[in-house]
Amino acid sequence: MLTENRRNLILNEVNKRKSVTTQELMEIAGASESTIRRDITYLNKTGLLVKVFGGAVALDKSAFALELSVLDKESINKEEKIKIAKKAAAMIQPGDYIYIDSGTTTEYMIPFINEKQATYVTNAVTHARDLVRKGLKVLLIGGELKENTEAIVGADAILHIQKYHFSKGFFGTNGINMNQGFTTPDVREALVKRVAVENTRFGQRYILADYDKFGESLAVKFADFAGSVVITNKDPGDLYKNVMEIIVA
Repeated sequence: MLTENRRNLILNEVNKRKSVTTQELMEIAGASESTIRRDITYLNKTGLLVKVFGGAVALDKSAFALELSVLDKESINKEEKIKIAKKAAAMIQPGDYIYIDSGTTTEYMIPFINEKQATYVTNAVTHARDLVRKGLKVLLIGGELKENTEAIVGADAILHIQKYHFSKGFFGTNGINMNQGFTTPDVREALVKRVAVENTRFGQRYILADYDKFGESLAVKFADFAGSVVITNKDPGDLYKNVMEIIVA
């Protein structure tokens, strides 16, 4: 494939999907990793896309949309989130190597977590602090601290997570859409989520989402439905139940 054609293909794919990994572009374009990296660098320098660790994102301001702070999120569907969190925490077993994503719903899991024969890895400073206070073994991911959600993000966080293989993972999401999969508004958090999901055992990737998240779609996709189990507070109907496993708390 000619260089110009390949770069147009990459640009079209990024604009269509909003965010694409280097690995995905290698498969789509049939090119080597070094070639794709050079193309992304070129397109970034010419102002046609944004180069990020592990791939590229579109020049769409919605990909960097403002996200509610932790305090703001805590007041939304609190009772439903607590029910979901309690159900999720009950799934932790002795010997598990657990990943707990940042977010308010995953934070509500912590009061219900009592399994001391498991190891807990998280990218949320507050989660790590509260888990340690319960006498649990905790590993905190290193990297850049995102102020409004108190999540650890960035290249260092991704490299850190890539070292692990989790028996179970618990993740938050801002949207569940039949066409877009699981989405979030911030590309930095999406890339961390994506790597953590991929490094969690297939079928043990638990997405914690209140019913209002169904049908919503944010700027950046972080996971497909395959291998994931959604824990929610209300039956979303056959449309979603036919393509994913649903647990109603």
